[in-house]
Amino acid sequence: MDSVARPFDPRLLRQVPSTRRDVVLLAVLGAAVAVAVVTAAVALARALAAAVDLRLDPGAITVFLLALTARAALTSGLGVVAARMAATSKAHLRADLLAAVGRRGPGWLAGQRAGELATLTGRGLDALDGYFTGYLPQLVLGVTVPIGVLATLAFTDLASAVIVLVTLPLIPIFGILVGWQTRNATERQWRRLRMLGGHFLDMLSGLPTLKAFGRARAQVGAVREMADRHRTATMRTLRIAFLSALVLELVGTISVALVAVPVGLRLLGGGMTLAAAFTVLLLTPEAYAPLRAAGTKFHASMEGLTALDQAFTLLAAADGDTAGGTRTAPRPGVIELRGVTVAYERTIALRDVDLTIRPGERIALVGPSGGGKSTLLNLLLGFTVPTSGRVLVDGADLAELDLDGWRRQLGWVPQRAHLFADSLAANIALGAPDAPRERIARAARAAALGPVVDALPQGLDTVLGERGHGLSSGERQRLALARAFLRDAPLLLLDEPTARLDAASEQAVVESTLSLVEGRTALLVAHRPALLAAATRVVRIDQGTLHELVTA
Repeated sequence: MDSVARPFDPRLLRQVPSTRRDVVLLAVLGAAVAVAVVTAAVALARALAAAVDLRLDPGAITVFLLALTARAALTSGLGVVAARMAATSKAHLRADLLAAVGRRGPGWLAGQRAGELATLTGRGLDALDGYFTGYLPQLVLGVTVPIGVLATLAFTDLASAVIVLVTLPLIPIFGILVGWQTRNATERQWRRLRMLGGHFLDMLSGLPTLKAFGRARAQVGAVREMADRHRTATMRTLRIAFLSALVLELVGTISVALVAVPVGLRLLGGGMTLAAAFTVLLLTPEAYAPLRAAGTKFHASMEGLTALDQAFTLLAAADGDTAGGTRTAPRPGVIELRGVTVAYERTIALRDVDLTIRPGERIALVGPSGGGKSTLLNLLLGFTVPTSGRVLVDGADLAELDLDGWRRQLGWVPQRAHLFADSLAANIALGAPDAPRERIARAARAAALGPVVDALPQGLDTVLGERGHGLSSGERQRLALARAFLRDAPLLLLDEPTARLDAASEQAVVESTLSLVEGRTALLVAHRPALLAAATRVVRIDQGTLHELVTA
């Protein structure tokens, strides 16, 4: 990961433009801190030289105290700006990551580990606090303070300035050498954390199944083993960080000694004034201190930088893979699939498919599981991009249309509609949040949800549990149909709405579905005779190929 080795990733400025102002402000404050450091050291040197001569220099003492106060205030300002930069960047990146996941659609999301994505957007980006509030301010000071110190030393004692100039690069050089080792350890630690977070969330999601098959205790052991691996990787990273701090302190101490010894000898020989000697001795450690601190803080920020690099990688991939343009989507008319092939890494979901869907047609898609029926629906939803071929809407390429505008004209009923921890009314009005209460109630009745609403303690205002906890599978499917009734879209896409339902629930869903598709263009993935009877055409898809077209 190249970005981990960089002190500052320029992609951050492009992804979060508001950080540009904060970066400029950090540079200005860093320069002001450098001035305060030099002023305080020079004033203190004058005051100490006067004290050796048994004199009091009130002006020098006053300047020293003012410069010291200014340095403390400016350093605090650096921390405030860095903290604001961290909060802004994390909020912006989280919003961009969620938007990217939304753009790539459920087809891509189904192939990911939800726990790893949650770890990245949560714990991973939180680790940026160490980078912004710890490392970045020290990096700024590591540039501005040494420049100010070297400029002052050049006028005070050129020989000392040359020694500092020669030895100063040793700290970043040793820091880089140790950083290469730290990078590998940090990547290993972050990989373990992602695996731990992903596996733990997957285990919680599948806990009922694990309990049913008696595998819960085995998974507890697996999580414990992964946690131990993460702990071991973390301790290795900390060990390298502590060793690097020792190396940087040793280099800094030796460098200061290389300046202090000649200054002491020249002072004893009368070749340097006391004020100049004090100035050199006070400023020399200040030149090395920010770089040593930055080297130490850098190791604490490595995890955040690793997560930042992965976030940028995901965002770049999402921008590159996302279909859709800016052209206004027309009302669904004649929809054509011309030579459409959809290929994944290990399989071909659709192979050179040609299909024309005319307004008012109700097309039933049949065939074995995995044949490509759901992929065909995902193409029309814009969730899947054709590997080759085109999807045309009234002659316009779907890849050039505004997908949000196109999807507003679709009604979609998936196999398992996701329900949110909100009121029943809010779940029905997901696709039409501004719909009046009367329309929501009519949609519920049209989807045969009336008895369910009447049985709930607060009717449409009853708050459901996460994923519709409290409703049966058939009731959840009818709620999905109610969403489609309320959407009142001209094109309907239904993916096996009667799957996994008992006989009574299936009958209610079939009746509601027949009422929903009446007078609309519809594609139905279906196997039930009742749904097939409502179709004007039946298309069979097997192994990604459109085998036959039968008029119903």
